[in-house]
This record gives sequence, C-alpha cells and structure tokens, in this order.
Amino acid sequence: MTILVLIFCILLLVALITWAKVNAFLAFLIVSLLAGLFLGMPFATVITSINKGLGDTLGSVAIIIVLGAMLGKLVAESGAAQRIAHFMHDLFGAKYVTYAMAITGFIVGIPLYYNVGFILLVPIIFSVASSYRLPLLYVGMPMLTALSVMHGFLPPHPSPMTLISVFHADIVKTFSYGLIIAIPAIIIAGPVFSTTLKKTGPNGLQFAKSSAALPAHELPGIVNSILSSLLPVVLICLAHLLSAFFGQTPFIKTLASWLAEPIIAMLLTLIISTYTLGLQKSRPLAKIMDGYVCAVKDIAMVLIIIGSAGALKQIFVDSRLSDVLAGMLISSTMHPLLFAWLATACLRLCLGSATVAGVTAAGVLFPIAHHAGVNTNLLVLAIGAGSLFGSHVNDTAFWLCKEYFRLSVKETLRSWTVMESLVSVIGLAGVLLLDCLL
Repeated sequence: MTILVLIFCILLLVALITWAKVNAFLAFLIVSLLAGLFLGMPFATVITSINKGLGDTLGSVAIIIVLGAMLGKLVAESGAAQRIAHFMHDLFGAKYVTYAMAITGFIVGIPLYYNVGFILLVPIIFSVASSYRLPLLYVGMPMLTALSVMHGFLPPHPSPMTLISVFHADIVKTFSYGLIIAIPAIIIAGPVFSTTLKKTGPNGLQFAKSSAALPAHELPGIVNSILSSLLPVVLICLAHLLSAFFGQTPFIKTLASWLAEPIIAMLLTLIISTYTLGLQKSRPLAKIMDGYVCAVKDIAMVLIIIGSAGALKQIFVDSRLSDVLAGMLISSTMHPLLFAWLATACLRLCLGSATVAGVTAAGVLFPIAHHAGVNTNLLVLAIGAGSLFGSHVNDTAFWLCKEYFRLSVKETLRSWTVMESLVSVIGLAGVLLLDCLL
C-alpha cells in the first residue's frame, strides 16, 4: 500500500505541474500534505515534517545559492563573461572555435545559472558565427553543452547543492568527480557532436552582431574575469592543500577549515569581485547592490521549490516510507546508481525542469544513501546526470534553444534533445566507471 501511495504522489505531482500548470511550489506543498495523510501520519506531525523538511533543506543551501546568483549577476553585468568569450575566440581561432565556445561555457557556467548564461552568451555565439561564416548550432551547441553540464553536475548550482545536502556528500569530492565526468561529456556532446549539426538550422550570417555587448575598452581584464569566476574553486582547493601540508600549525588549520567552507569561499569571492569587477571599474556600489537584489529575485522561486521538495522528502522519511524503499533496494538486483539515474531520467521526461527533477529525486531516492557500498558523491552525480536526460517540449530550455536559434521542433529535437541525452548517458557511464575504480 505504501508503494502505491508513493506512485500516486509522483503521478499527482507530475499531473499538477505539467497538465494543470500548477506552480511547482504549490504542487509540492499539496502533494506533501496528501502524502502525509495517506501514509497515516497525524495532521500535526505532517505540518511539523513539512516545516522541518523545508527549513533543513533551505538552511543548508540557501546562502550558497544566493551568493552564487549574486556572483553570476556581477560576472554578467561587468562584461567578464564577454571578455572570457572573446579571449577564447582569439586564442583558438577558426579551426578550433567549437572548443573555444565549450571552454567559455565551462568557465562562465561555474557561477552562472543555465538560463542566465544562455541569454548572456547567445549574442556572442551570433557574433562568432557571423565572423567565421559558420552555422549557428555548430558554433553554439558546445557552449550550451558546457553550460548545461555545469548546471546539472556541479555545485554551487541549486540541484547539485541540494543533493549534496540531502545525501551528506562531500562537496570537494563531488566537484572533483564531477569535473572528471564533465570534461569528456562536454567534449563528446559539444564539439564532437556539433560537427553533425553543420547543415541544421540557419547560418550565422543571418544575424547581426549583438548591440547589447559592451565596448572592448569597458571590459575587465582576462585574468580578473577568469579568477572572478573560478575563485570559489581556487579557495576551497587552497584550503585542502593548506590542511594537507601545514595541518599541524593551529593557525593554518583554523584558516584552512574556514576557507574550506563553501559559504566562506563564496562570500570572500563576492567581496573581492565586488571590488575588482565593480568598484575598481568606477561602478557605484549602490548600482552593484541593486544588481544583487535583482539576482535574488531571479532565483527566489527556485529556492522555494527546493524547499518544498525538501518538505516532501521529509514526509517520506518521517512516515517510514523510506524504510520500505530501502528494503526494496537492498533486495533489488539493479545497481543503485543506475536505479538513481533511471528514476531521475523518468522524472525529467515528465517534469521538464532539470532542477525540479533533481530535487524531486532527492526525496524519492533518499534511502539509496543508506544502501551498503553506495558512494554518496557519485550518487549526487548519477542523479545530476539523470536530470539532464531527454529535454523536450515541457522544458523551458528546449524552447529557448528553438526560438533563439530559429529552429523547427524537429531540428530542436535533433540537436538540443540529442545533446542533452548524450550528456546524461555519458555522465552515467562516467559515474559507473568511477564506482568501479574507487
């Protein structure tokens, strides 16, 4: 009976979001209440579980996601992303332009959310395609691939951060393993796959250069631009190096423990970048702060959706449904990481949003974290890979790609959907391979 309740809740959630077009936050809240009642929990306990689940989930990821949104806004508005794109374009030249676009998407994709990165970088794609007289998809798909992989696989993006919190994974190991998997996924689904798209979609000459781009003399330097995007990663890696080599010194040990905290790394990066990308470029502090307010507004709905997904997870835990699922998983012959990927891929096909699919899977698949021998860092990546599978007409990113590149639905399925599925399958293969080696 409990499994039937679980299936009903998932189907109801999918129906509310996709068919009835109910806001995802409201859908999660409604399903959480019904799930608790159907599973026999007292009403007061249901409310307590919802409050706890929402609070615990947001309490562990909200600060990092908000700081990441602010940093992404600053990188976008300061022209740092534009500078990185032009530098890569000049460095690689026409022959390796697709690799230049992929690396740009990789660097810019660390602090920027997918939709923001897409809107920001599309004019650069048009400009490069026009300059080299190349098809738009051939030039643009590698960059979109990198943005998508960073969004689905790696912190500080919302879904990976939520999964790391739920499964108590190690953020540094998850990021490191994610990089190992992300690089081949980006290369194969990006520059390699894009060679099959040369005759798909319009030519870059059909588009004028973007008027939204900043003049070259207003752009920050390349070192400043790249460091501002990568500084959180640099600080966390530095902390672990300090701990490894100078961990016996009390001061160094304390400093390393502070720098290793993602919140501290993100806050320091934001403070430094506010000066180097803002104040140093004569931008008023008040204007920079207004940008940060807009950044938080942009991700407010994402935050409450993540919180409501945490509420549903807590209902499953407190109702002992997780124990039932754990028993089934232990007796199952399917590899738990493969099961996690498959379940998330199904949710992605139904729900559309990679973020919503990932945070939903966190609640449903919570028992897998307690499965004997499961590496929770790889579990986060398996779910992240599954959340990218088969993007189609119920995904806003599908329509962004279609409309901006002026494609037909068939051409979008042939390019965007195939690319997302390639990334997902390659990610799964990488997770399973690492699981064998670790």
